[in-house]
Amino acid sequence: MLGFLKEPVVVTAKINVNLVALTVMGLISRLWGLCYPRAVVFDEVYYGQFVSLYMKRIFFVDDSGPPFGHMLLALGGYLGGFDGNFLWNRIGAEYSMNVPVWSLRVLPALAGALCVPLAYQILVELHFSHCAALGAALLILLENSLITQSRFMLLESILIFFILLAVLSYLKFYNLQKHSAFSGSWWFWLLLTGVACSCAVGVKYMGLFTYMLLLAIAGFHFWHMIGDQNLSNVSLLCHFLARGLALIIIPMGMYLSFFYVHLALLYRSGPHDQIMTSAFQASLEGGLARITQGQPLEVAYGSQITLRNVLGKPMQCWLHSHTNTYPIRYENGRGSSHQQQVTCYPFKDVNNWWIVKDPGMQQLVVSNPPRPVRHGHIVQLVHGITTRYLNTHDVAAPLSPHSQEVSCYIDYNISMPAQNLWRVEIVNRESDTDVWKTILSEVRFVHVNTSAVLKASGLSGASLPEWGYRQLEVVGEKLSKGYHQSMVWNVEEHRYGKSQEQKEREVELHSPTQMDISKNLSFMAKFTELQWKILTLKNEDTEHKYSSSALDWITMDTNIAYWLHPTSGAQIHLLGNVATWASANAAALVYLCLSLWYLLRRRRKIYDIPEDAWQLWVSAGGVCGGGWAVNYLPFFLMEKTLFLYHYLPALTFQILLIPVVLQHLGDHLCRSVLLRSMFSALIVAWFSSVYFVYCTFSPVTYGQPALSLTELKALRWKDTWNILLRKQ
Repeated sequence: MLGFLKEPVVVTAKINVNLVALTVMGLISRLWGLCYPRAVVFDEVYYGQFVSLYMKRIFFVDDSGPPFGHMLLALGGYLGGFDGNFLWNRIGAEYSMNVPVWSLRVLPALAGALCVPLAYQILVELHFSHCAALGAALLILLENSLITQSRFMLLESILIFFILLAVLSYLKFYNLQKHSAFSGSWWFWLLLTGVACSCAVGVKYMGLFTYMLLLAIAGFHFWHMIGDQNLSNVSLLCHFLARGLALIIIPMGMYLSFFYVHLALLYRSGPHDQIMTSAFQASLEGGLARITQGQPLEVAYGSQITLRNVLGKPMQCWLHSHTNTYPIRYENGRGSSHQQQVTCYPFKDVNNWWIVKDPGMQQLVVSNPPRPVRHGHIVQLVHGITTRYLNTHDVAAPLSPHSQEVSCYIDYNISMPAQNLWRVEIVNRESDTDVWKTILSEVRFVHVNTSAVLKASGLSGASLPEWGYRQLEVVGEKLSKGYHQSMVWNVEEHRYGKSQEQKEREVELHSPTQMDISKNLSFMAKFTELQWKILTLKNEDTEHKYSSSALDWITMDTNIAYWLHPTSGAQIHLLGNVATWASANAAALVYLCLSLWYLLRRRRKIYDIPEDAWQLWVSAGGVCGGGWAVNYLPFFLMEKTLFLYHYLPALTFQILLIPVVLQHLGDHLCRSVLLRSMFSALIVAWFSSVYFVYCTFSPVTYGQPALSLTELKALRWKDTWNILLRKQ
């Protein structure tokens, strides 16, 4: 029984030396001197703030994209023991000793290094020669812009890594399709495709471009499978479901999981949560939660409330009044009602409190048991401090003459009766009998007499003049003018009023709220709100010194100065390898021209290349050329500040196209031995020029050694490049 022990256990393994060597070279090129410079480099000043907030568990919103990339950067900080204490206020600031620079930069560097072997494997899976694959990997290895972007706490290298991983995984899955469908390896590569796509989208929304491309390629391949008579209907259904699960369901689930982890980590209130709804803010530890924790859930007649406008941008504000009245006449000569001003005030204040009153009763306290207010009920809103009623009438608003003035009614004993009845409409109700709830309900107040809706018009216009203390205008807007979020309000702070006497009530309004009912948003509610904010909350785009247009990228007419040494001429720039960029453009042009030529000839039934070579040419173009197009052309439609690094994913695919075109030219157009020898010599000379350019610009890629003024001037190959010259 133990006879097998007589022979040694032997394990054999096939090692691709090319792959190992490329990986090692990629790691060296990206990890060498990673801690240099020990100072904030360009957008590290931006991403570093979010890493610090992760370390302190403070909630934030970044309108640039989903949180997965930020979490990966924060993971590096966490593994390095970063406590989050560093002021990310300027580029070039020296890192303090508590900042683990190597740990913060290592994940982008590793991602950039692994792009080198991924490029090699993609060309192999596209059925090109190992020589062509090696050339593609070396071009990625020696691309100065990719090296620069990989060596700092930035997201582009991570994005490109997941994009290439998704492409490679799909190609491996597709190549297993004919002979190993539904095998373990088939499932592994299919599932990895979906995982990599979701990670790419989770890092930056630019990952959607490649994800859509792969979905289109997968759909095209499945369309051809439908025409395969050897596959049964059941088999086709299984293939369809497998692709749907791996390429749609799992990416969606993973995308949700990124936000779940993000929200689980960031549970503390911070400066960014003010743009979120009251319900979201109340779910965070500290901040609004300290005020609202335990408030009554149901708004009742006699409730004391503050009303926050749901729009919340460009700033949050609360319905507010004070003793001052509207001027009898405005600067333009129009008259007003001269009644008490009602505004939207962007700060918490005792004058933000209102009492919900039953029009049929005089009491301003909550009865026992409380009588809840429901959708459609008529209420009066009494200002807590001045006890005047919220009112609107057919008088033009101060800044919006086509809307009605909103005031707190003062009886001047003239022919202007009070019009202070408002109908409560719960916008997000589930039924017409819903109860008005604190924080959770979004309500509109419709004026009974005129059907005007209470609106914070100042959120989309100018603030009131000095007589209104620069506060925001509130008007009555006709519903016929359309729905807008500035018409919607929610109760933020809430207590059950107990004091009927005004003096006692004023003391009550100044005291903090404390009750026994808590409110928690579900994950999906928080995700939906946060996702909407990310997609719609846009910072004002300002012209940046190093911003550029998409047309500037192809010919690299622009660069970005990432860092400058405070005393020497050492500096780091985002500059590409000129030889590689020019070759990539030439390869794309040759591919396009040859493809059109072949298509025209094939239309005339003239086949210049074998069918298998044509299929190889088309599939490589679909992946490499398609990858370049989907990652580049959408930028012409974007209204945002653009930078050269936005082009790097497209550039990566364009670089992969270079060896595709070169191998095709060598195999099918150089048909004599002499031509092939000359072609090989040209390739060697060309590749030597790529290496020469890499070496020439490596001092501004790695930031060392420091160059003299003359040497820096010599690097300015284009007049549009901004090489920093310090007078010596």
